[in-house]
Amino acid sequence: MGNHNHHGHHHHGHGHTHDHGHDHDHSHGHGHGHAHVHAPANFGKAFAIGITLNTALVVAEAIYGYLGNSTALLADAGHNLSDVLGLVVAWGASVAARRAPSGRFTYGFRASTILAALANAVFLLVATGAIGWEAILRLREPEPVAGVTVMVVAGIGILINGFTALLFASGRKDDINIEGAYLHMAADAAVSLGVVISAALILWTGWLWLDPVTSLVICASILWSTTSLLRGSIDMSMAAAPKGTDLAAIKAFLLARPGVSAIHDLHVWPISTTETALTCHLVMPSGTADAFLVETAQMLKATFRIGHTTLQVETHPDNGCALAPDDVV
Repeated sequence: MGNHNHHGHHHHGHGHTHDHGHDHDHSHGHGHGHAHVHAPANFGKAFAIGITLNTALVVAEAIYGYLGNSTALLADAGHNLSDVLGLVVAWGASVAARRAPSGRFTYGFRASTILAALANAVFLLVATGAIGWEAILRLREPEPVAGVTVMVVAGIGILINGFTALLFASGRKDDINIEGAYLHMAADAAVSLGVVISAALILWTGWLWLDPVTSLVICASILWSTTSLLRGSIDMSMAAAPKGTDLAAIKAFLLARPGVSAIHDLHVWPISTTETALTCHLVMPSGTADAFLVETAQMLKATFRIGHTTLQVETHPDNGCALAPDDVV
């Protein structure tokens, strides 16, 4: 197991994820940058295609929304613009996350993925506020809308967003940024569908107020989807253990390891949107061997997806910090 420990990280037990090129690497081989044998290239292409198509869509929706006098189409353009910005930021962060550590940035630039998710959420809130305001003004005096134009452009929007969402579908389990891109695109396809339906109803019934109302519904949906992204990225910024981390189970696992009589100062935190680190002090009265540390790290990785484990072994129960106020256990 521990025979490919040549990569100067910690020396403990993340050898077993380097399948070098097997298809399942990117699903659970995300302990550190170079275990991503091919995922980054795939998503690099996905980001490039997504950004290009969506930029073209934003321009088309903005022009035709303005010419066709539709706030719903403009809202969709705003929604898509925030996605383009989000994709740019997420792509930049995923590239930065693979840069080697240097100088004071001993973890490299991995945490930029967390900042990206946060910035993305803020972009969305700003775009929503501006469009919502315009829609509210429109409700007071509805204006005629070029229904057919709106339907065609929003219809193209459904295709582009649906296609882009598929590009990111495979990576959404492993990375909040890929998930953010995926959710935005899927939501956008739904939003564009809403715009098409609203334009069709306006053509059919002549109810001009449907356009700003659709716009407000879009805004509400953006706000709804943004709150979870915002909460998730703020949690990560605060070094909260990643969602789904079972701290009680980790605690029980460490206490059950042979020779461990007590543990303290257990900390689990995200290094990036895909990588998790753990530090803990183990009280082991009879001491331990390196093999125990390597094996424990490998088991933590296999069971709890923790890629960076650092364990401190103490032979005496009280090493001065066992009763510290920040004690977690």
